[in-house]
Amino acid sequence: MEGKWTSYEFGKEVKKVSLMSAPMVAFMVMLYVLPFVSLLMVGHLGDELLLSGVSMANSFTNVTGFSLLLGLANGLETLCGQAYGAEQYQKLGIYTYTSIISLTLVCLPISVLWIFTDKLLILIGQNPSISHVAKNYSIYLIPTLFCYSILQSLIRYFQTQSLILPMLYTTLATLCLHVPLCWVLVFKLKLGIVGAALAIDISYWVNAILLWFYMKFSSSCQKTRPVFSMQVFQSIKEFFRFGVPSALMICLEWWAFEVVILLSGLLSNPKRETSVLSICFSIAYLHSFIPYALATTASIRVSNELGAGNPEAAKVAVWATMFIAIAEMLIVSVTLFFCRHILGYAFNSEKEIVDRVADMGPLVSLSIIMESSQILLSGIARGTGWQNIGAYVNLGAYYLCGTPTGAVLAFVLHLKVKGLWIGLLTGSTVQVVLLAIKTSLTNWQKQVLSLFLSPKICYVLILIPKGMLCS
Repeated sequence: MEGKWTSYEFGKEVKKVSLMSAPMVAFMVMLYVLPFVSLLMVGHLGDELLLSGVSMANSFTNVTGFSLLLGLANGLETLCGQAYGAEQYQKLGIYTYTSIISLTLVCLPISVLWIFTDKLLILIGQNPSISHVAKNYSIYLIPTLFCYSILQSLIRYFQTQSLILPMLYTTLATLCLHVPLCWVLVFKLKLGIVGAALAIDISYWVNAILLWFYMKFSSSCQKTRPVFSMQVFQSIKEFFRFGVPSALMICLEWWAFEVVILLSGLLSNPKRETSVLSICFSIAYLHSFIPYALATTASIRVSNELGAGNPEAAKVAVWATMFIAIAEMLIVSVTLFFCRHILGYAFNSEKEIVDRVADMGPLVSLSIIMESSQILLSGIARGTGWQNIGAYVNLGAYYLCGTPTGAVLAFVLHLKVKGLWIGLLTGSTVQVVLLAIKTSLTNWQKQVLSLFLSPKICYVLILIPKGMLCS
């Protein structure tokens, strides 16, 4: 019956989401490990200045470059996902080429910015020696920036077709290459931080080339294989229409965390407070791969079903993903709460810092629930095409509510790092509430109708499933 679904359909969707999310988690972890390996190699050089500079460069390049490209590429989750669901396979190739060209153009001003990394870091009060090291490392990462544009576009191309295993295998092969390559460049050829950056450059390009060859020659991509045409350039405006708000969704949240880290440096005993905050962030970040994988899966499933004109299937996909996410976040949150007194020892041996981390334990556990919820709801928003709404929600949640609340609690009420964390928690809670209201009030049949009647994909009315026009 229309408007209803059976427990069998729900269970089938839960299984489908689980099978997609599991390899997605592994893929995302390996993609993160690549630059982390280079950081570990630099750490073993025994020079604290080099390690600090590379860490600073990683933070700077993430905020000013990689987060922006990642966010822009997320626009493909809507465009390619809905086009694939509508069986307009040729549009996946067009949108992928459009993304590569558009992101490459965005890389040009970012590259110029990275050349002046040291001047910008010194301008905001960073140590000149550390800033100089960060500049050298950032400049050698510029080739990775352009490769990242290609890689993220190809990742969305494969994800929206649920082709997760090819990405998993190519990234695993790349990681197996990256570890010995980085070791040789850093230690055997004595290139130091230059070798660490070059290893990332080479590894990312290898990953992108492997995915490109798979796309060109695999039978799995036969229907959607990109063919270059003038439509690629004609779709640039449409790409940015979804890409820019997608980037704002990512960047506004990412930058809010960076602001909090900067604020922690203004507290009394900033070294201790920043250490506690960094450990809490590390715990939350290590867990985030799971909700991000679920969010990407939700985005794919929702966009595919909406594009295919199946409103009830899209609704089932939302509830199935939320069911898995709620179960996972509750298990992790409760586990962290009961392990809070020993958790700090995984990152630091000083009892004072370990005790402070334990004191933050309840807030971290609650943040796991809120952050996982907002990541999942953001994925649903991308799959549905609500990026504009998501950008406004993030702006209000973090910059009108979260960050000001954290600043007041930390500096006026003297709650210090706990106050800053409560501010972030407030922001994510506001974000979850607003996105949850939007999702729960959505009429999925009207959502499909608005998609079919929109000139964005140029559907014809005859393709609308029977009964939809009458509902």
